Amino acid sequence: MNHLSRITQAYPQTPWRKQLQGIGTFLAVLVVCALITGIYLNVTSRAATIGRQIQIDRHKIISLELDIADKQSQLAYLTSAVEMERRASEMGFRPSTSDEILYILVPGYEERPRAVLASSPQSFVAIAPRLSPAFTQSLLDWIRQEVALPAASIGNIKP
Repeated sequence: MNHLSRITQAYPQTPWRKQLQGIGTFLAVLVVCALITGIYLNVTSRAATIGRQIQIDRHKIISLELDIADKQSQLAYLTSAVEMERRASEMGFRPSTSDEILYILVPGYEERPRAVLASSPQSFVAIAPRLSPAFTQSLLDWIRQEVALPAASIGNIKP
């Protein structure tokens, strides 16, 4: 122990070394805090930039949806019966009479098949679902069977 205390007394720390160590520790802590702050600011600024870009994109989407809805309403107006009739009369068209209609038979033309929207009532036959006997047994029947089975098997045991 004396040897250790003699070494400590032989090499005491000078005041300027203690000050340098304190300054170094303070600067190391300051650099670590600056790094953490820089990383935090970087992540926060990226999140804010991406959030703003999302807002801009949502605004564009809403604007495009409104434009599409406007175009659809314009198309609906232009193809309405009243508007089509007005434009046809402006172009010189008029409703035809039954005497002016000419039907032409085209050889090789096959008429479109009729659309079948529902099956015929004769094709539908109600089939009763088949259930396993295990699913048709009631809980009370099952309990009776389980209670009776052990009693019957005990009676069959011979010594």
